[in-house]
Amino acid sequence: MASANLAALWLTLKLASVVTVLLLLIGTPIAWWLARTRSKFKGVIGALVALPLVLPPTVIGFYLLVAMGPNGPLGHLTQALGLGLLPFTFSGLVVASVFYSLPFVVQPIQNAFEAIGERPLEVAATLRASPWDTFWSVAVPLAKPGFISGAILGFAHTIGEFGIVLMIGGNIPDKTRVVSVQIYDHVEALEYTQAHWLSGGMLAFSFVVLLLLYTFKPARTKVL
Repeated sequence: MASANLAALWLTLKLASVVTVLLLLIGTPIAWWLARTRSKFKGVIGALVALPLVLPPTVIGFYLLVAMGPNGPLGHLTQALGLGLLPFTFSGLVVASVFYSLPFVVQPIQNAFEAIGERPLEVAATLRASPWDTFWSVAVPLAKPGFISGAILGFAHTIGEFGIVLMIGGNIPDKTRVVSVQIYDHVEALEYTQAHWLSGGMLAFSFVVLLLLYTFKPARTKVL
């Protein structure tokens, strides 16, 4: 396999791994709040989290590009912190991917939290467990299938991104050129053999991911 393809594969796996960890850290408190709250803002927050499911990636990419640009709020913040601008960098790809894949992690975890019900939490409270202890000792272990599903979906979805990574990261070899963009380059150059190799690998990977989800998914855990 050509070195450019290997570099794209490595960058894609690195991006998906970093994004998945961040999504679990960010998505877990959001999922817990959505599963437990009775706030009137639950619908609004839930809709905001789910927006990437219906919005074209180019729309999300455009607004993130504006926000992270020199005149955008995120751009002002990163420049004030001495981080420079995020567009066309690996860090920019991470930020964009977190936004784009958020619902694929939040929704399975939220569904798993909701499936727990009130009884286990009430029992923990009667045993004088603090809310923090109840969350880590009761809720998280019982919601483990949701965490597994969310992690797999978030990882797989990040690997398959195209529009948003192209808009935010461009097409810089060894820096922002991921597998999906590399396939696009091969097709543009009429290098169909190379495109077949990468596309076939993506197809096999996607099938294995779905097979694992549908084979090992517990009956009570919903996926999206």
